[in-house]
Amino acid sequence: MSAQAPKYRAMRYGITRVTRKETPEGVQYVQAEQTLLPHPQRMTDKLLHWARVAPERTFLARRQRLGDGSTGDWQHLSYGRALAGARRIGQALLERQLSDQRPVLILSENSLEHAMLALGCMLVGVPYCPVSPAYSTISQDFDKLRHILNTLKPGLVFATDADKYAAAIQATVSVDTEVVLAHGTLKHRSHTSLGALFDTTDTADVDAAMSAIGPDTIVKFLFTSGSTNLPKGVINTHGMWCANQQQMLQSMPVLGEAPPVLVDWLPWNHTFGGNHNIGLTMFHGGSLYIDDGKPVPALMGETLRNLREVAPTVYFNVPTGLEAIANAMHTDEVLRRNLLSRLRMFFYSGAALAQPIWDSLHAAQEREVGERIVMGTGLGMTESGPFAIFVPRPEVQSGDLGLPAAGMRLKLVPMGDKLEVRYQGPNITPGYWRAPELTADAFDEEGFFKSGDAVTWIDPNNIHLGLKFDGRIAEDFKLATGTFVSVGPLRAKIIAAGAPYVQDAVITGLNMKEVGAMLFTTPRVRDLAGLPAQASLNEVLAHPKVLAHFQQVLNHLAASATGSANRVARLLLLPEPPSIDKGEVTDKGSINQRAVLKHRDALVQDFHHDAHDQLLKPSV
Repeated sequence: MSAQAPKYRAMRYGITRVTRKETPEGVQYVQAEQTLLPHPQRMTDKLLHWARVAPERTFLARRQRLGDGSTGDWQHLSYGRALAGARRIGQALLERQLSDQRPVLILSENSLEHAMLALGCMLVGVPYCPVSPAYSTISQDFDKLRHILNTLKPGLVFATDADKYAAAIQATVSVDTEVVLAHGTLKHRSHTSLGALFDTTDTADVDAAMSAIGPDTIVKFLFTSGSTNLPKGVINTHGMWCANQQQMLQSMPVLGEAPPVLVDWLPWNHTFGGNHNIGLTMFHGGSLYIDDGKPVPALMGETLRNLREVAPTVYFNVPTGLEAIANAMHTDEVLRRNLLSRLRMFFYSGAALAQPIWDSLHAAQEREVGERIVMGTGLGMTESGPFAIFVPRPEVQSGDLGLPAAGMRLKLVPMGDKLEVRYQGPNITPGYWRAPELTADAFDEEGFFKSGDAVTWIDPNNIHLGLKFDGRIAEDFKLATGTFVSVGPLRAKIIAAGAPYVQDAVITGLNMKEVGAMLFTTPRVRDLAGLPAQASLNEVLAHPKVLAHFQQVLNHLAASATGSANRVARLLLLPEPPSIDKGEVTDKGSINQRAVLKHRDALVQDFHHDAHDQLLKPSV
């Protein structure tokens, strides 16, 4: 007797079928059967619409910052107030003659002040660039921030907090560039208060500037995280952003059924938080509650607090955040009840979601509401707006990607024994700012953007099930024996085997005889050791119980291997966290394989020549 199929909370899928054409050379062209429907060409039109239709509705909210560093009650920004403030700020920007040649640079975490300045820029056609706060507050050399400033040559730099960003401003921002502050003062240079911009009286110049905006007008620059190279400035236009939002709606009709409510920490300097989530909120007249939490031990409590109070209709996070929420839901009845009360879809991105996390979420959902909540995922990148591919059904397995968005063509190009996915469509960036050679290299002879991601069909005989992830082309390598190692699938296998104690795995072995893996662990690894909270991570990872556990993981991996290409022959636990300065980790916590391998090459060499004390090898 077969097990009964799980029940899912109802959610309609918009893109469920595709067409495929294949050339004699094995190149495949894939697109959705559904065409892209008419949509606005300017994001400003959506702000104007909702300010007129629902002026009192909350657009954005954030908890008040208290003097002791804690957070208080929610402060709300309505659509009507957002438009009125954006007009005044826009007028002030026009008076400064800012443009794409002199854009606005934003140094800020997600905040209402950040949002207001960005909206002011958007309204009058002045491009802006939100920069990763880590480049100013964690970085010690400010090299990435300096590179971005040199690339953009901004006419105005905004920072929310003088104390937090003073050192970075002093080290990198030229004295002839205007600095605007939301809070505090700078000791060694002049500055303007954000209040002064708010106090500007708007005129008909704002309306004229809005009328001049078209689909090709640049709305923002988003810089890639950078791995072995410096970050690249991805051009984002109004037309690109609007097309991507319409594509999202057609793939996920749930977004348009009622104004969405989000509780979201994802950073606005990244395309997931700043384009995908802010965009869908504005496009559909929704409300986004800024979450000052984050999926790290010190801040996860704030996220859980917010989710106990605000019930989202869709919820976005990275796997480490979903893992923490899954663990908390099993014992936190208030969290479980409120979070699941009207949720229509979970959505993850940024890394593979290990199956044990998936199972834990489903168990908590079935316990509370008697059904599962759909888990959405897909594939995209900064250069695709980011939405490109989305799963077409609720029965999703880890690694599934799905089908292309409406109006976009995929080109699957054989690269050795892999298929690289390439993109063409109205959501694709026109290129990198002030980098014509990089732009030319990013597109192939037919104008398809080369993603560097490898995919394969879930079922070659049923293409409507969609694609699944097959790693990054640039990450794959050969052993000294000539055997090809596919990093993506092996990495996912190791993370799944090591759950919930493995954050990510960096695969080693280029030109070596064997495959190795270096592991970044999650905070839960401390539970294995049972040491006092003040014990260092190095002490935790050297504890016999921790080493014994990972020896078992390694043995399990070795026993299930089918050859040298997927047999992990050595394992190393890394006590030194990934470095933001070196590009080893992004704002979302994703590990950059190439950067880790580059900056830890000496460790890799020792590791593969048995010169490391805590090297683990299979005992089977």
